[in-house]
Amino acid sequence: MKHNTTNRFQDFFEEEKYTTLKNYLYNYLLRKRAVEKSLKHENAGLILEIGSGISPVVTCSRHIAYSDLSLTALRILRKTHKKGMYVVADATCLPFKNSAFTHAIASEVLEHLRDDRSAIRELARVISPSGRLIVTFPHRKFYFANDDRFVNHYRRYELSEMVDRLNNEALRVIDIYKVLGPLEKLTMNFVVFCFSVIQGISRHRHKTGSGPVPASWLTKVLVFTFKWANRLYIILAWLDAKIMPLNLSSVLLIKATKDHDD
Repeated sequence: MKHNTTNRFQDFFEEEKYTTLKNYLYNYLLRKRAVEKSLKHENAGLILEIGSGISPVVTCSRHIAYSDLSLTALRILRKTHKKGMYVVADATCLPFKNSAFTHAIASEVLEHLRDDRSAIRELARVISPSGRLIVTFPHRKFYFANDDRFVNHYRRYELSEMVDRLNNEALRVIDIYKVLGPLEKLTMNFVVFCFSVIQGISRHRHKTGSGPVPASWLTKVLVFTFKWANRLYIILAWLDAKIMPLNLSSVLLIKATKDHDD
């Protein structure tokens, strides 16, 4: 699995239209729905979401700390979201006290980290006894493909691997949910293509001094098509995740609890 050291979505952070596109991605919306549903009946106090970037999956609470390595991303998030706290931090060395949070969220984050075990250890440290950790992650190694490389994934996980990593930090799995099915792998290659086209147009115009692309009819068509395609496709993707067996799921959600005797 060749790893691309550049996170290419970082290029989109400075332009509002790209933030909008990312927030309409069907897989982001389904992850967000799954995480917030998992939190629905929880007695949550202070929540931590690591790797929130510009698109956090928890937006239903004011008692939340968003953490990310990118100051740019957090500045944009603070401007658009305006709720919670914002902390620039490395997930493998969190600047929080032990047991500071009742819940912690890591949605599509661990696969981006070279040292994912240290991040899990830190998450276990900062949640309280009987606290909850909710993780979503790309499932099945045989699905690793161009879309994983594009978004800078180090790995995909087998379910047993993720369970072992959590158990090693005294985190006991209490729920497993299917978030996305195999249809996602076919779709994401097309999504990556769309992002690449838009990024290429933007870079070309920047090089030639043509300025930004918002007024371009092509960009408007792409944005309109992208938004509506995702709105419709989310239904099909949701059905695919529900129908397909767990061992074919491309994204899973795990909820784990911190044992009292940790």
